[in-house]
Amino acid sequence: MSGLLNFSSNMFVVAFFLYCAAFILFAVALMGRRWSNRDPKAHTKKWGNIAFAGSSLGLAFQLTFFFTRWAGGGHIPVSNMYEFMSFLSMMVMVAFTVVYLIYKKTLLGLFAVPITIIIMAYAAVFPQEVQPLIPSLQSYWLKIHVTLAATGESFFAIAFAAGFMYLLRTVNFNSQEKKDKSQQRWVEVVFFAIILVISFIVTVFAFRSAGYESEFTQTKVTVVNGAEQSVTQKVSYKLPPIVAPYNSSIVSYQSFIGMDKPLFDAPSWMNGVNAGRKLNTIIWSLISGLILYGILRLIVRKPLGRATNPLLDGIDPDDLDEISYRAIAIGFPIFTLGALLFAMIWAQIAWGNFWGWDPKEVWRLLLGYSTVLIST
Repeated sequence: MSGLLNFSSNMFVVAFFLYCAAFILFAVALMGRRWSNRDPKAHTKKWGNIAFAGSSLGLAFQLTFFFTRWAGGGHIPVSNMYEFMSFLSMMVMVAFTVVYLIYKKTLLGLFAVPITIIIMAYAAVFPQEVQPLIPSLQSYWLKIHVTLAATGESFFAIAFAAGFMYLLRTVNFNSQEKKDKSQQRWVEVVFFAIILVISFIVTVFAFRSAGYESEFTQTKVTVVNGAEQSVTQKVSYKLPPIVAPYNSSIVSYQSFIGMDKPLFDAPSWMNGVNAGRKLNTIIWSLISGLILYGILRLIVRKPLGRATNPLLDGIDPDDLDEISYRAIAIGFPIFTLGALLFAMIWAQIAWGNFWGWDPKEVWRLLLGYSTVLIST
């Protein structure tokens, strides 16, 4: 089985690079239409078809990865973060392929394919070993719940891409009026959020490739029946610790640019498991995101929204609006079934209750309720 799993991992890598190549080809299809002695429409159609063929080939390799990992692991590969994010990225490409075949909008590939690339890169951050299923996951509801939830989310990703393109197409980036300036700022906020995710992935890859690790022991004190109980646990950092866990001591610290200890400790109310490490990750994401955003701004010498706006010349905003609407119309009922209704049924079977007030459950309910209000 190990040979099959190794083959599966290779298929994942091949799919990733094919998607990267497809993204470049989509960029050539759109940006190269202004090259001299070129018919813009013919150029876009030719290179758009080549790019779509590349993304479709990547999807074929990723499907091979999915089914060979299923065969090698003995269960559907959606049971941990690596497998789920890999499956989600695959379904984003399935959703993109469906929408592209309907609308034939080459520009959609320039925004949708990078979403898949980012999700795949994020998936690679997590441990990739096949793990045996815990008893509560040994159910056919795993296939139904997780796959439907991810499928719904994939159409939401396409809706996001189309919606963001709509904003870039319709916002007046040359206006100085208060309303238009506000819209320009919010577009820039979305760009910055995307850059934060990308910079986080790059930062984690860089430090993991360098083998960075620091370790702390954290003591957590709880009161049970009037008596204090303390539990000591180890916390491992894969990024240089700017923030140490609350009430912790250093076991090992790998120096970074002159830092031989954390700058400060996490606040007392952040005493949960890995809370300090998560705060440290957020800080690193902000630092790396600001650096990457600053570099991009220096390169283009203007807000990113204004720099991207010319790429959408000639695109009908109504088409983008329809793509976003259709994607949500497809994704929402699938997501509601998989992530809310079927999840409740599975929770009742596995744990004896339909509802546990988990934050994910609450937000899914709020999403459904909000949609009902909007539709009525």
